[in-house]
Amino acid sequence: MKRSVSRILRLFLHNDMMAVDILIVEDDPIQQDMLRLLIERQLGYVATTVSNGRRALEALRKHPAFQLVILDIGLPDVNGMEMLELLTERYAGLPIIILTGQKDLDLAVETMKAGACDFLTKPVEKQRLQTAIQNALKTSLLEKEVIRLRRKEDGAFTFDQLIGHDGGLSEIIKTGRKAAASDVPVLLTGETGTGKEVFAHAIHGESRRVGKPFIAVNCGAIPDQLVESILFGHEKGAFTGAIAKSIGSFREADGGTIFLDEVGDLPLDAQVKLLRVLQQKEVVPVGAAQPVPVNVRIISATNRDLAADVAAGEFRDDLYFRLNVLQMHLPALRSRPEDIPALARHFIERISAGDKYSPWRDITPQALDMLKKRKWPGNVRELENALQRAMVISGRLAHGLISV
Repeated sequence: MKRSVSRILRLFLHNDMMAVDILIVEDDPIQQDMLRLLIERQLGYVATTVSNGRRALEALRKHPAFQLVILDIGLPDVNGMEMLELLTERYAGLPIIILTGQKDLDLAVETMKAGACDFLTKPVEKQRLQTAIQNALKTSLLEKEVIRLRRKEDGAFTFDQLIGHDGGLSEIIKTGRKAAASDVPVLLTGETGTGKEVFAHAIHGESRRVGKPFIAVNCGAIPDQLVESILFGHEKGAFTGAIAKSIGSFREADGGTIFLDEVGDLPLDAQVKLLRVLQQKEVVPVGAAQPVPVNVRIISATNRDLAADVAAGEFRDDLYFRLNVLQMHLPALRSRPEDIPALARHFIERISAGDKYSPWRDITPQALDMLKKRKWPGNVRELENALQRAMVISGRLAHGLISV
């Protein structure tokens, strides 16, 4: 793995900046050319120029991939403030830098209140423009990440947010949508790192339980003596150290979905109690005299061969049949290389948003080709870790924080 990351790093360092499409809306041909040359030749971005508001809207409609707009406030066909308000309303999240020939503090404050992320006066200095663009892109990435995390937290994450929904995951997602439309227990299988928890989030996000709790439990990480307490809760004083009452994961998920990751690692006595929950739809907290009803949808996941574990007596067959009403096998990353470019760029954006040492980086075609040819035994998780290591190290090299 170390050699592969080093090779990725060398390819990463061929490009200093991520390929960013910028729309310049400026009616002065001289200013247009100056900005375009400055942005493309000296800053390394891609620039498109238009001369008025109408053409700007047309360009955005035809090319929705623009990541930034530099907008002259004094356009010939539309009021600059009205144009700014229209763009912020129609293209929420698209960063806009205002350009003007006036050094007017009140105007700057007004445009920032209206949604602009920065305010530049002509003639624009290279360093000031570069700082404004980088800050705008960074803020945009952070906002996207906040939205993504909020959707996940609110249980509103859907299959359309899955990278690969229109590629290597398209077939399994068809089954996933059918699973979301019902309440049957689902068993997700696949190698470690294939994204089983994210897939479970999508099932929950497209089900009638959307907006209700989604509680994930890693069964393989719970000490055997605490499994029953963590899953089903306990009364105060039920055992040494039980200084307060706990409702447990199943009751936390009441009305929503509980995701039991690595369910094959549950000890046999805990499997018996889990079977009772599935059969009776109630839990008995440790130390409690009466069962408590629960209404949860169960999605479980494993990277083990549970059928083989059943044959070996390591997993209860009655529980296996209860959990395995609908089984879906998530493909390994090596079997869907067409998704790797989109995954790589997604991780680059996330790392750029969260790591102050990582400047905006693009990934070269050579690096993408190498990534697509790797087997990735750790799947998506290994890809993310490799890119994070490469981004952090290459970012620190770029900032002179470590020597070479």
